Amino acid sequence: MEELSIFIQTFGDYPLIKILDFLIYSRDFDYPITEIAKNANVNFQTLKKVWPQLEQNKIVVSTRTLGGNVLYKINITNPVVKKIIELNNFLCWGNVQKEQEITA
Repeated sequence: MEELSIFIQTFGDYPLIKILDFLIYSRDFDYPITEIAKNANVNFQTLKKVWPQLEQNKIVVSTRTLGGNVLYKINITNPVVKKIIELNNFLCWGNVQKEQEITA
């Protein structure tokens, strides 16, 4: 069983959280939605249910079309996404500090 990220540990092992987690950690790259589902470990049909909401709220943006597939990435210019990334960084930093206290 794979270890869950601090983001998923904090907000729960839910499809939307897993999708956001993958997109945050892979924010420098773009992917077709099939790869996002696979890498986020979310059923493709489940991803298709939440995807329109992510697009509508501009959480994700299409970047290009490659071989007939539209590629997407997290919209790092969106103020909400910026705060989510900031929160994730805060959680990660807090976790690192906690681990350092335990080993010290």
